[in-house]
Amino acid sequence: MADNSFESLFARLRRFPDVEADNLQAWDATDRLLLDSVLEMRAAGLLPLGGRLAVVGDRYGALTLGALTLGVEAVRVQQDLITGERALRANAEALGIDGGFEHLPLGAELLEGASLVLLQLPRSLAELEEIADAVARYAAPEVVLVAGGRVKHMSLGMNAVLGRYFGDVQPQLARQKSRLLLARSPKPVPAALPFPVTEVNDGLGLTVCARGAVFAGTGLDIGTRFLLDFLPRMPHATHAVDLGCGTGILAAMYARANPGARVTATDRSAAAVDSALATSRANGLDGRIDVLRDDAMSSLPDASADLVLLNPPFHLEAAVHSGAGIKLIEAAGRVLAPGGELWTVFNSHLHYRPALERLIGPTREAGRNPKFTVTASTRRP
Repeated sequence: MADNSFESLFARLRRFPDVEADNLQAWDATDRLLLDSVLEMRAAGLLPLGGRLAVVGDRYGALTLGALTLGVEAVRVQQDLITGERALRANAEALGIDGGFEHLPLGAELLEGASLVLLQLPRSLAELEEIADAVARYAAPEVVLVAGGRVKHMSLGMNAVLGRYFGDVQPQLARQKSRLLLARSPKPVPAALPFPVTEVNDGLGLTVCARGAVFAGTGLDIGTRFLLDFLPRMPHATHAVDLGCGTGILAAMYARANPGARVTATDRSAAAVDSALATSRANGLDGRIDVLRDDAMSSLPDASADLVLLNPPFHLEAAVHSGAGIKLIEAAGRVLAPGGELWTVFNSHLHYRPALERLIGPTREAGRNPKFTVTASTRRP
């Protein structure tokens, strides 16, 4: 495929239903570099037309759809975010690509027999370790893992992680500010899976479980820590939602403090949902917490919750951007019943207050420290 054909493919890709903006695009130079590696592997005889290709971490479909247009017959793909899965399907439909790819979770079904694995490098070394273990554990012995990333986000720690799972790790020359790492010769792995990891938070009296891709791991991020200070002031709810639940700490702490409440922990990340489910089980709360992978509560009915707890993200990939937070606040306005409350913690410089007033209703500041603001918004009738 010529470069202009790649350009034609990429130009038609969208991020929707994820946040879209002028400074956010559905592909980057790493996608192109990884797709070029498919051509090179095929020329070297490492990926015949019927070869097994797995894609890990495809963001909006550039890798999967690019591989299919190169003539790869079938692609097995893992995407942590449900928004990425939906974007890939929408982009395939827009491009007239009917099938040829299958979504699978990170594990044996995704990687079994794979001779080539394409990976958009994650930021987290823990996530990279979970992926490297899975490839070494399940893929074909002759597998080549081609991991790519933007140079500014890569570190020598990534080479070290891959070196623990592969006998041969070769950094490639950078191109267009992206670089590939080639890993071959998978090493034997222990019988026990390395994730999820479990840690007891003595301050909370809570056992926290985390997959490699979940934000903050088993730790307690400082925004959630501050929001938990206000737990005694939050109303008792018949149905409460931990929106963007991560490892499920907010859901577990609220459920424990409010035994009569039904709690839903929801996140768009498969790793977060799996972590929250493990956390609820580890603390004997799985009968009271429903865990749901969803995009901004899209499957929850209107006016179905009395309380929503939210620690919104303030980054979209590398960009500081309030769009994801606004999307979640808007969703809370739909799902909250009249008179229900949204309790939000956010970096004070993001100035979410006007959006909270507009999309939810009257908003009061419950507390502030040097970094964060906590607000309580009441859903207007």
